[in-house]
Amino acid sequence: MKFNKNLLILVLLILVSCKTEQQPVMKNVRIAFIADVHLQDIFGKFQDNNYQGIQNPVTGEYANIRTMSSQLHSTRIYNENYFAFLEALNDISKRGIKQVVLPGDFSDDGQPIHVRGLRKILDEYSKKYDMEFFVTTGNHDAVRPFSQEATKTDFLGKYGKEQIISSSKTNSDEHELEPVITSDIKNGGYKETLNEMANFGFFPQKNYLYWETPFSTYDYESYNFDTALAASALQKRIYSLKNTNLSLPDASYLVEPIKGVWLLAIDANAYVPNEKLSGLLDNPHDFSGANIGYNNVLLYKNHLINWVKKISAEAKQKGKILIAFSHYPMVDFNDDASPEMKLLFGSNKMQLDRVPNEDVAQTFADAGIQIHFGGHMHINDTGVRTTAKGNTLFNIQTPSLAAYQPAYKILTIHSNNEVEVETVLVGSVPKFNSLFPFYEEEYAHLQNIKSPNIWNRDILKAKDYEDFTLWHLKELVRLRFLPEDFPVSFLASIVKLSGKNLLQINNNTVAIDKELSSNNLTIQDFESWTGFDMIFDFYRLKNADELAIPEIGAKRLKQYQIVCEQLEKSGNKQFILWSKIIQKTMKGQPSNHFKINLKTNQIDRLNP
Repeated sequence: MKFNKNLLILVLLILVSCKTEQQPVMKNVRIAFIADVHLQDIFGKFQDNNYQGIQNPVTGEYANIRTMSSQLHSTRIYNENYFAFLEALNDISKRGIKQVVLPGDFSDDGQPIHVRGLRKILDEYSKKYDMEFFVTTGNHDAVRPFSQEATKTDFLGKYGKEQIISSSKTNSDEHELEPVITSDIKNGGYKETLNEMANFGFFPQKNYLYWETPFSTYDYESYNFDTALAASALQKRIYSLKNTNLSLPDASYLVEPIKGVWLLAIDANAYVPNEKLSGLLDNPHDFSGANIGYNNVLLYKNHLINWVKKISAEAKQKGKILIAFSHYPMVDFNDDASPEMKLLFGSNKMQLDRVPNEDVAQTFADAGIQIHFGGHMHINDTGVRTTAKGNTLFNIQTPSLAAYQPAYKILTIHSNNEVEVETVLVGSVPKFNSLFPFYEEEYAHLQNIKSPNIWNRDILKAKDYEDFTLWHLKELVRLRFLPEDFPVSFLASIVKLSGKNLLQINNNTVAIDKELSSNNLTIQDFESWTGFDMIFDFYRLKNADELAIPEIGAKRLKQYQIVCEQLEKSGNKQFILWSKIIQKTMKGQPSNHFKINLKTNQIDRLNP
């Protein structure tokens, strides 16, 4: 038989290529996820205005910060999270982790001064610790798809008064301090924000092994940097809105930063066009915000679903492990208590309009996504959904550093089939209380004008950053959530009752005594807390999930469980709904430290 040398070489090349394509990922690859940083560059300088902010009476530093009152009415902290972000990055660097993902809301509201400040921080850690950052857009990074004028009325000014900072002239008749005018406070759109953050995943970099968008036409085998760069221009990443003549940018991308690991950044900002359009080009006022998330993605960004299907199939064929991330949750984040919450609170309360419909999880699970990291809700949670086709999606909600409890996630890829997720609390933060002298001045001013909604000064006694976020949640519940979300009749019937009153609501003394005895509890244990404490602990569990359990304590949680069993028998519809909500909230999926087997779709809780 005649020896064909060329044919042999060709066969060997094919075998080598197949082997390379199917090789397993590097073991024990670690990736950190920090969601909802909401960075406000409190020490940043305006480029077109000499205003420096106000001077710290203790340190002498100038800072541009928001009032304590404003951040205690917000679901996020505005100021101290600046220091928490730096501490999280320091912790990540000490662990030797090189890849860091920011799943949206990396800025306050996409303002140039804050996005610029974030870029400087990421550049510094990239150079100093050889870190790579991968970001995606959130509803606060591009409030509308195109830039727009903006005004913040709640900055802290001299004498503890509110200071307006605006991108355009504003009427100041009702305010004591002259407004500060700077274009640096505008809300940036896609063009401005992506250009500033270009080096962090939005555009291809020479060291990436692969990079593409939903609109690029090249394939993995023919990939080269120059081709990817040409295809990455924002004007080439445009989709059309159905039933309109409008088109919008899409910042989604796929990147392979490490051999065998594909990070899928889904831009789930779906802007809904108004019924009446201006007819002007790139008018931000023609659209609503994007805070709803995936429910609107299914309606307005169907091209993403087809792209995800393609990527998932290719990842499987090439032996890549696919990790998806976006700003919004893909699975119910209320431990499946959303139906009861809608009945008790109303469908427009408790941020229930942000809960993804079941179609979302079903669609993306069947499209091939198994692991998805989300943010947006500032909570620690894991949601699991399995479709009729047998596909399972694990939605991992990453907490915010700007809310209770401040934490980030570490994903460890042990193999193509097994990953581990750990939640890292950022509780001790240097300089977390360095801004407190400013708030002392604010508090004195609020006292002087006899403000009816003055905040609790005890927050300034917080022993560390974790304690500060707990105080933030407590004041948020008191000042905003109770008056805005809870039915008046329900609050009146529960908030001041003791645990003992709630336990004895059915006058079933014999059964209660037996239950208490079997759990080593006494009736006196229930006299130490009230309905308000139960509501507050509900919020702690809702926000922090398993992170809150050590603080609340197993004994108190057991008392809540026993009370809920009595409330379910009360015949009071509101009490019955409340008991079901509490019980579901206490029994969520593993969220602190767990492993996932991607072959069997099994999730297992790991010891702390």
